[in-house]
Amino acid sequence: MAEDYAIKFDHVSKIYTLKSKKGKKKTKKRFYALHDVSFEIPKGEVVGILGTNGSGKSTMSTVLAGISEANEGKMYVNGEQALIAINTGLDMQLTGLENIELKGALLGLRKHEIDKITEGVIEFAEIGDFLYQPVKKYSSGMKSRLGFSINLCLDPDILIVDEALSVGDRAFAKKCMKRMTDLKEQGKTIVFISHSLNQVRNFCDTAIWLEGGELQMYGPIETVADCYSTYVEGLNNLSKKRKKILQDRKFERRTLKEDNRSLFERLFN
Repeated sequence: MAEDYAIKFDHVSKIYTLKSKKGKKKTKKRFYALHDVSFEIPKGEVVGILGTNGSGKSTMSTVLAGISEANEGKMYVNGEQALIAINTGLDMQLTGLENIELKGALLGLRKHEIDKITEGVIEFAEIGDFLYQPVKKYSSGMKSRLGFSINLCLDPDILIVDEALSVGDRAFAKKCMKRMTDLKEQGKTIVFISHSLNQVRNFCDTAIWLEGGELQMYGPIETVADCYSTYVEGLNNLSKKRKKILQDRKFERRTLKEDNRSLFERLFN
């Protein structure tokens, strides 16, 4: 029996090592970008990821896309996933055309399949002769256009969009939203990360709220969006001093000194 979920997080944690120097002694801390996160996204669901700056949204997007591996826990995926984010997956030294061909080759596509994708990218991206220029010469908006177009034309089962519509012109953003709406109607699974709460409300069915690297809520879009909006409003009403205290507490909660790890962890990690 086939699984009915697209993505499943089972107690997933993503940990980075932070180095600091106090006096003459160098110390190391483990920082939990994500900590003990569990959820299950059904196939065909359109879920928004909400959270303030530094909450772990972009880290989650790279783990969801399979670009970054979890340090703890397990992620299960049913289907081919693709991440659309500024610069992600693009080789700055190659031309736009060479990036399309490289992406296709890495996926094991045949030449006629790559040619078909190339036609679709040229039509959708609308970047003209820049297709034959190195990506390092592109503006942020043009990189977004190219990355978005490549991944759309590859037609993945699971689309992960991380702030890809935050740069570039409104006309292209509108065009992308229309295309994603078409994919939504086709039953594709879409994970949508955006700072625009209204955009998330209007496009998504459900939402995940991350804060401090931890899952706060996962449920119907209006319920989660309302709770998140109330939280942000409360944050904005705090004094600068209270915000700093809260930020420091969040950071401390997400770090562990290296010496606090078990002997096994220190020897083998």
